[in-house]
Amino acid sequence: MAKKKLDKEADQTPSSLSKIVAYFKNETIHFVIGLMLVIFSVYLLLAFSSFFATGAADQSIIDSGNPADLAAVDNHVKNYAGSRGAQLASYLINDCFGVSSFFILVFLAVAGLKLMRVRIVRLWKWFIGCTLLLVWFSVFFGFAFMNHYQDSFLYWGGMHGYNVSRWLISQIGVPGVWMLLLVTAICFFIYMSARTVVWLRKLFALNFLKRKQKEEGQVPPMGETQEFTTSQPQEVEFNLKRTYKQNSPAPIKDVPVEEPQDDSFLYTSESETVSKETNEDEVTMVFEPAAPNTTVVSTEDSGNGFEPGFDVESASEEEEYQGPEVEPYNPTKDLENYRFPTIDLMKHFENDDPTIDMDEQNANKDRIINTLRSFGIEISTIKATVGPTVTLYEITPEQGVRISKIRGLEDDIALSLSADGIRIIAPIPGKGTIGIEVPNKNPKIVSGQSVIGSKKFQESKFDLPIVLGKTITNEVFMFDLCKMPHVLVAGATGQGKSVGLNAIITSLLYKKHPAELKFVLVDPKKVEFSIYSVIENHFLAKLPDGGEPIITDVTKVVQTLNSVCVEMDTRYDLLKMAHVRNVKEYNDKFINRRLNPEKGHKFMPYIVVVIDEFGDLIMTAGKEVELPIARIAQLARAVGIHMIIATQRPTTNIITGTIKANFPARIAFRVSAMMDSRTILDRPGANRLIGKGDMLFLQGADPVRVQCAFIDTPEVEEITKFIARQQGYPTPFFLPEFVSEDSGNDVGEIDMGRLDPLFEDAARLIVIHQQGSTSLIQRKFAIGYNRAGRIMDQLEKAGIVGPTQGSKARDVLCMDENDLEMRLNNLQ
Repeated sequence: MAKKKLDKEADQTPSSLSKIVAYFKNETIHFVIGLMLVIFSVYLLLAFSSFFATGAADQSIIDSGNPADLAAVDNHVKNYAGSRGAQLASYLINDCFGVSSFFILVFLAVAGLKLMRVRIVRLWKWFIGCTLLLVWFSVFFGFAFMNHYQDSFLYWGGMHGYNVSRWLISQIGVPGVWMLLLVTAICFFIYMSARTVVWLRKLFALNFLKRKQKEEGQVPPMGETQEFTTSQPQEVEFNLKRTYKQNSPAPIKDVPVEEPQDDSFLYTSESETVSKETNEDEVTMVFEPAAPNTTVVSTEDSGNGFEPGFDVESASEEEEYQGPEVEPYNPTKDLENYRFPTIDLMKHFENDDPTIDMDEQNANKDRIINTLRSFGIEISTIKATVGPTVTLYEITPEQGVRISKIRGLEDDIALSLSADGIRIIAPIPGKGTIGIEVPNKNPKIVSGQSVIGSKKFQESKFDLPIVLGKTITNEVFMFDLCKMPHVLVAGATGQGKSVGLNAIITSLLYKKHPAELKFVLVDPKKVEFSIYSVIENHFLAKLPDGGEPIITDVTKVVQTLNSVCVEMDTRYDLLKMAHVRNVKEYNDKFINRRLNPEKGHKFMPYIVVVIDEFGDLIMTAGKEVELPIARIAQLARAVGIHMIIATQRPTTNIITGTIKANFPARIAFRVSAMMDSRTILDRPGANRLIGKGDMLFLQGADPVRVQCAFIDTPEVEEITKFIARQQGYPTPFFLPEFVSEDSGNDVGEIDMGRLDPLFEDAARLIVIHQQGSTSLIQRKFAIGYNRAGRIMDQLEKAGIVGPTQGSKARDVLCMDENDLEMRLNNLQ
């Protein structure tokens, strides 16, 4: 009795502790604490500011140290923050860090705003920055005003700065302290921004050129353009995209070409380019700061009055472009304050920790041994692995026992254990044992918080990480969608299919930025994915016609899937131009500014198409849906488009051979018949599952049994609301327009007397880019799809673009802007 009481108390202790932890994780508590920190920082700001004016008058009262005097009502303290504020100001400023103590207020205010859910990013960087500035300025003011400590009530560097600076002077001297302060300041600026290095390089390069010119007597007046002459030999390190070197007075057309070492080019801004314009007998030279690993180019005097000629040529085909900034392109910069969802948005279940009931395990072990023995099968060893919902018993039979004999006793073992869903694995891959999976009498819930908050998921480096749940060995099970690359989900009604889709989508929302991922959600039931509509401008992609963000209409589904095919073809064209094989290599190249956006290049986010109730679509649309799905499944992996389709009717007329061939990854929840299991997994097993999220994941040779994480609708709503409250893009991610071949080419009656105000601007845009695309007009002018379509019809009527060509862009009939101006004048 006493033992049970102790066990009960021990069970209650973690519960109380978890409640305390959950209490302090509460968002309201965070807001109150943050508000208190902000108010306290304002109070300290008042005390510090008042200290500069009233510190001299209050010094004698504070230094007396008599608590009774300070606690009295008539303490004669002049500080606006009262006696306690005067004490704090005097202690932090004079006795500690001097005037740099203001950085303490800055960090307290920033930390308070962070707790109040104000968009403050990288709090740890604020802490490090404020700490470094606090110490640096304390030492600087203590060193600079060392001789004023005896003559003023205010110690600018505080006692910390005074004592540290005195010690530094004794060790490295006064010049050494100045150099130390300069070096540490430069290191701090480099830590805060990498552009500091670029600025320093420009400064040193400018000083170097001035010194060289001064030695040659060619220092120009301030404000004038710096000119270089080649009358004297110069040796300067430059990055020349194409170098023409003339060694004799021969015509420039005969000058041999010295090809560069690689194809990468560095385009710098005007402030970083030193140019020279010579007389008519000379050539124009454009020099650029040398990038790493460039060679030294020497301009030599040939002695006959001719100068070495330099020219710049663009690369053939697709150039290795470098933008005006030296920093890599940041695709998340538009939403740089975006914060990923926090783990506390999900529910915490008390009974999700694995527990082992030894009475149940011993009873099951004895029943398995007795059942096998009754059929003449002896075993040498048996081992149990307890999972959240299923226990795996590994048995090693005696020599001479046929495995097929044990496999045939599946129903007999289930009868002896009085359990549903017995599954025999004979043999277990990679082991010399046979597995018997038995459901637990008291299954545990695998919470979404336990798997998404796991170290394995949080530290994963997958491109598209998806965590499904836990295996029967209680390990977190996750995979990379990019390596699947498409997933087929099937299972009977009520067996956890919708919860599994929630787990997939939620996993991606927790790990990917809106700039890196877009969803196309297809929901014929109209209720499963409606909770995701609030993140329309963050994560969703749709047709540019102003419809609902979640596609529910069958006709819109077909149009959307065909539009995804157009996006796929467009991406393949860009990959071809960039000479890369997949979207990851392409994005790396674009981020490093080696692709020119003016050539149509752009950062490509991953697109995940999720289709629920695929069987209903097949029944209503048939081949119209199956054909674009087959195209996407066959080709879209390389361009970052992945598909997840789910159905509750895994029959051969729904999951056809074409679908199965292109969906190598399968997730099977419980089904009613063995034939359905064979349709999904090409083997039985799914009919032996116990339901409620119990599933088999197949990718490769053998399926893995997983208990799906439970993420219910209220949790998803909290996560989507958290995302929706943050700043999003102005519009969703618009898929390109799709025009079917049977839609016709007649633009109808267009009133050319009432042209759109953007007509001429759109015409110039189309002619400059030589691309007749409605989506281009829509994107550049930030207008709706319908208005952009009307402008395109007017352009066709005016003879500027040709008729529609299905999924391809229209032909542009104007060769240049002069031709366009003539056509526009004729319209007037």
